[in-house]
Amino acid sequence: MQPSTKILMVVTSRDHLDNGHKTGLWMEEFAVPYLNFRAAGYEVTVASPLGGVAPINPGSIKGEVPAEWSAAANALQSTVKLSQVDYKQYAAVVLPGGHGPLFDLANDPLLASILKYFDSHNYIIAAVCHGPAGLISAMKAEGKPLVAGRRVTGFTNEEERIAGSDKMVPFALETKLRELGADFVSTDPWGDYVLVDGNLITGQNPQSSDSFAKAILEALAKK
Repeated sequence: MQPSTKILMVVTSRDHLDNGHKTGLWMEEFAVPYLNFRAAGYEVTVASPLGGVAPINPGSIKGEVPAEWSAAANALQSTVKLSQVDYKQYAAVVLPGGHGPLFDLANDPLLASILKYFDSHNYIIAAVCHGPAGLISAMKAEGKPLVAGRRVTGFTNEEERIAGSDKMVPFALETKLRELGADFVSTDPWGDYVLVDGNLITGQNPQSSDSFAKAILEALAKK
């Protein structure tokens, strides 16, 4: 029987781009869902590929973490190593963004196997902004890419270009998802946009963080 009170959030361990520019997770995309989940009574485990302190993109906090996000920031100080997580205890797996996931979560075989398990059991899989990079290596039970034929959103090529980061990332997320057979759908740059396709929930950008969290909670309430 699927537990209904535990959510697994998997965040990046990568703190720099290939050019040395500092990166990490985008704080709003972690903090807003994390606090929403906790307020709704869910137990949240925060895991990362390497465990320990998870890097925060400096641009996402403008020097310091806002006071209202302090509890979320504290949770990032001691993440659990993903290999030590008993993922079968969780009702949902949630992947926040930031450019870090393009480098580690996109190529993590353990995360791919966890996502395959969640999908085969119709458990909630959710990712926001660059978080869908973590879906790239995941396959369905029949061997097709997890995102193939699914309606998915995420940080768009246009948003990457506007942000000035299109030449710094290892790949364009929107392009990669389309190549894998996803039906990529988006709204205007920086618009609040969330897609729910069965057990797969995706959000476009940081501005979608609250709607993304609420969509996950609504889906869990129906389980």
